[in-house]
Amino acid sequence: MTHTGAAILDDLSARGLIHDSTQLGALRSRLAEGPITLYYGCDPSADSLHVGNLIGLLVMRRFQLAGHRPIVLAGGATGMIGDPGGRSTERNLLDDATLAKNLEGIVPQLRQFLDFDDSPNGARLVDNRSWTVAMSVIDFLRDVGKHVTVNQMLGKESVRTRIASEHGISYTEFSYMLLQANDFVNLSELEGCEMQIGGSDQWGNISLGVELVRKRLGGHAHALTWPLLTRPDGSKYGKSAAGEQMWLGAGRMSPYRFYQAWLQSEDSEMRKLLLQLTLLPVPDVDEIIAEHAEAPQKRLAQRCLADELVRLVHGDEQARTAAEASELLFGGASVFDAGIDTFTTLRAEIPTAELGRDVVIGMSVVDLAAEAGLTRSKTEARQVAEQGGLRVNDEPAAVDRHITDADLLHGKFLMLRRGKRSHHLVEVV
Repeated sequence: MTHTGAAILDDLSARGLIHDSTQLGALRSRLAEGPITLYYGCDPSADSLHVGNLIGLLVMRRFQLAGHRPIVLAGGATGMIGDPGGRSTERNLLDDATLAKNLEGIVPQLRQFLDFDDSPNGARLVDNRSWTVAMSVIDFLRDVGKHVTVNQMLGKESVRTRIASEHGISYTEFSYMLLQANDFVNLSELEGCEMQIGGSDQWGNISLGVELVRKRLGGHAHALTWPLLTRPDGSKYGKSAAGEQMWLGAGRMSPYRFYQAWLQSEDSEMRKLLLQLTLLPVPDVDEIIAEHAEAPQKRLAQRCLADELVRLVHGDEQARTAAEASELLFGGASVFDAGIDTFTTLRAEIPTAELGRDVVIGMSVVDLAAEAGLTRSKTEARQVAEQGGLRVNDEPAAVDRHITDADLLHGKFLMLRRGKRSHHLVEVV
């Protein structure tokens, strides 16, 4: 996908990704003049980013593809405090060691989305600790606090909400927006940054930064926010249908479970999700939605979304194995066609029993089903087999069926299935 000048704003608008902005016409004129440097901030409060960061990372990618220069600000300083927005209680304060560990986990995820190189629009990663730690209290009050009235700060929705809550808000969190505004000033001075982007819940903090750049530096800065990614009931896309937090790190949520989570998306949400969470051109998205509407039961749009997202977050190989594993368990694909990587993926996702070759070979399928935990007992396994509900590697298994070397897939795996959806894997060791 390529853009020239301000055409990226048209693309963002077509995707429903413009919520608030400072003088959109002025921003359009500025983008038409040439590349701009912009930044997106994410506090390293965990060792992985999550679904809430997806739109930000993708908007940065869209700007980079359009020739602009993105900066990711890892809020080492602001992360020690935490944004009061969206919370009823104060966050735990993080120490340096925890923040460093979290940054170590986040950086590889950033590299999945942005090109960090020496080109004119190569991405930069900065940490606001580099200018915040050395700042004295007097400097902070004189250079930042002096330019912002308490009235302005009390006018921010995140602050008003916390003041009205039973827990109130500490001065520490109250000062968060001042630290974020100071980031914009420093990036403007050090990097020539002219624009900050973020979710609509950040508009108060971001607009304060624009104002501080004007007062401190006499410069003209821009801001752009997008609507928060929410479900039809208004809740954020923060968790899967099963209630699992949707992390971008494979160590916290496997590519397979990430894939499965997006497969559960509602039909009514598919156009929005494909437009906002993928790099697919708008006409291509409309074609997918039209084809999906002809046979919704095939879940074409959901599979496309899941595949694109796993590809973006984890890479091509993980997307392939996640799709294969899903098709193998729920899409009717044959286990005989699956690669060994698919079984390795499944091993971490479904119940797996490790049994010795001398135990498995020659064993009756009834005994194996009980031994592997697919059934609670041999008696139950026999009943399931007699009713035609027991399968070995996609094939119906009779009560008198015994396991042979020929049953081992890739020389080491067996897939047991009870009914349509209960799967157990046996790994021969």
